[in-house]
Amino acid sequence: MKIVITGNQGYVGPIVGRHLRRAYPDAVLVGYDSALFAHAYSGAVHAPERVLNAQIFGDVRDVPAEVFEGADAVVHLAAVSNDPMGNKFESVTTDINQEASIAIAAKARDAGVKNYVFASSCSVYGFAPGGARKETDELAPQTAYARSKVGTEKALAAMDRGDMTVTCLRFATACGMSDRLRLDLVLNDFVACAITKREITVLSDGSPWRPLIDVRDMARAIDWAATRQADNGGAFLIVNAGSDQWNYQVRDLAEAVARHVPGTSVSINKDAQPDKRSYKVDFSLFRSLAPDHQPQVTLDQSIELLRDGLERMGFADADFRNSPYMRLKMLESHISSGALSNDLRWLTTNFE
Repeated sequence: MKIVITGNQGYVGPIVGRHLRRAYPDAVLVGYDSALFAHAYSGAVHAPERVLNAQIFGDVRDVPAEVFEGADAVVHLAAVSNDPMGNKFESVTTDINQEASIAIAAKARDAGVKNYVFASSCSVYGFAPGGARKETDELAPQTAYARSKVGTEKALAAMDRGDMTVTCLRFATACGMSDRLRLDLVLNDFVACAITKREITVLSDGSPWRPLIDVRDMARAIDWAATRQADNGGAFLIVNAGSDQWNYQVRDLAEAVARHVPGTSVSINKDAQPDKRSYKVDFSLFRSLAPDHQPQVTLDQSIELLRDGLERMGFADADFRNSPYMRLKMLESHISSGALSNDLRWLTTNFE
């Protein structure tokens, strides 16, 4: 078995690579990444890519077709990965998250790849008051990032996929410890606040709903999707990936973190304007199709792993929201140094 993982040097990729290596010891695992965040280790003792057979560096907008030759599955993680980045680099977000995703799917199909896994997002539901959203419910994307995921799903549904089985995993909001940690995610942010300041400040009124999923459980879902047969859900499938038990209001997440970091207080901005991103999600389809790959990490466990990981790192930056642990800040740093262009391409004339 050969699996190509794009965007493997981001936040989720190291966990996916390690999971797939454990699950398939003899598989050929190939990473493809532009290395924007490759240096952003967070307490890693060894390079996460040691579990791969090969690491290829390149932009997903230019990936050569031969990368997919002989591959059984493509796990497509590469993306401009959150709302702040999508808002600042809106046209680039469309190019990378949508156009490149479709082009890669076509190259994978032409190479005879059996399974294409697209990392989509529950953020496509946007503002969704009322009951938990199912895959067939109306979408209300609020950001460039979410719109790019909707656009890719629609294009994948409409394209000639040949014999390739395509799975769009609408992931809940990611969280948890990683070899390349991001702190621009709600639970991770709260744990970092608790560790560094013993205070969590919730910028909203705390009422918005968020479904969450630990990165380890994301890897389990990807494992299933990368080997899924077409008779289990159809040749083209969009499925919410997460757990009903992980639908939380933001204030409940803050309180949960405070319980695990003694002495932490929680302040909530009760006068804040309503957050336009609030949605609960129904994960019953995923539960029925992938009973052996269901989430196993609890909220308490995810918080504990984050807390312990940050403490091992000696993490003490109370101003971390202006640090490279925020992906937008890292991109801005690359650009200001002259190493990266505004369309997020490395500038080959600058090797400082």
